[in-house]
Amino acid sequence: MKHERDTTKEEPSENDLIRLLLKRQAELNALLEVTLAINKNSAPTVLFEMLEVILRVNLNVGKMSLLVKEGSDYNCVTSYGISGDVQVNFDKVYEILTPLKTIASLRGHEDDYLRQYDFFVPVRHKNSTLAFVLIGDFNTTPELLSHELNYIQTLINIIVVALENKKLFRERVQRERFQRDIELAGEVQNMLVPTRFPKSDRFEIAATYLPHQNIGGDYFDFIRLNDKEFLWCIADVSGKGISAALLMANLQASLRAWTSVESNLDRLVTKLNEAVTKTTKGERFITLFLGKYNEETREMEYINAGHNAPIMIADSQATFLKQGTTLLGIFDELPFVQPGKLVLPDNALIFNYTDGLIESADEDVFVSEEELVEYLSQHCDLRSQQINKGILSEIQVSRNAKMHSDDITLFTLKIY
Repeated sequence: MKHERDTTKEEPSENDLIRLLLKRQAELNALLEVTLAINKNSAPTVLFEMLEVILRVNLNVGKMSLLVKEGSDYNCVTSYGISGDVQVNFDKVYEILTPLKTIASLRGHEDDYLRQYDFFVPVRHKNSTLAFVLIGDFNTTPELLSHELNYIQTLINIIVVALENKKLFRERVQRERFQRDIELAGEVQNMLVPTRFPKSDRFEIAATYLPHQNIGGDYFDFIRLNDKEFLWCIADVSGKGISAALLMANLQASLRAWTSVESNLDRLVTKLNEAVTKTTKGERFITLFLGKYNEETREMEYINAGHNAPIMIADSQATFLKQGTTLLGIFDELPFVQPGKLVLPDNALIFNYTDGLIESADEDVFVSEEELVEYLSQHCDLRSQQINKGILSEIQVSRNAKMHSDDITLFTLKIY
């Protein structure tokens, strides 16, 4: 028995097919225009305006809200046909929408706000929703609904991914520019610290400087005051990075400027504190050790401004050079200044360092002053540079640590 063909379902007319073909052509043209705009690096506002025109004119979407993920939040970047603040209302329904992973109908939704929309259309990438659009007053036929929702999803996907790529590109350029700035700052900083010290049969100096990053907040210097006296210093600026390096450079400029006209350590450290306080306004501080030595009289004067006490090994005895004042940058006027004064015997060793040598918080490593004294007492006959290399290596090997949590500066002075 032959079955007759069901003729109850009307075949599309030629006019319907033509309209459908023209609609598809308009959709393709719209995608092409958006792609061209992206290639021309058009601003996001231009892309959003194009999106609005396509939804309004081509797809008969009466209302729309586009929310794009920024960090951990979703922000409304464009909308039309909606009454009230989209962002405020979205925050109220956040827990309802964010679990949705696919296109979902909102018609007849139990939430009063969401009920004004017809569909939720997400853009997903690597198990994450990059954006989603809420559309309402969507006038289309049941036959075209699925296709047009997928088209809207494709359109949003093209725009959002393009914006995300532009954002990633900008971030990469900024990172590369920042890295280059860091490298240049490091090169400049390396020019500020002395790399060579005068040779003399009366003293020997060696310094080791290992910044935590390309630039650091540690500082050391050697300044010849006259043919009989010289001054040295070691300092540590609170914090890390560019701001610490800039403050360090400011300290060096101030120190060198004042030592050219002022050799009295009391007045010198007072002037340095004024300069630091004026620059930082109390938000940062500096620990500093200043030492001055007279080669003829063998007299040494020093001021310790809250720095790790340098260790002096002389006549088989260890002395911690602690006298001085408070940290620089804390008080507008230093509450007290008590210089230390010594006469150095033959073969005296003064070991100056910053706390990066004895503390590596990332590795939970802390070295005591007594351990430093033990090493220095056993190796005080070595050359200054050998002492610097050896003490750092000893700590790294014995503690199985890299000691890279902070800047490390070592400044060793031997007086013969």
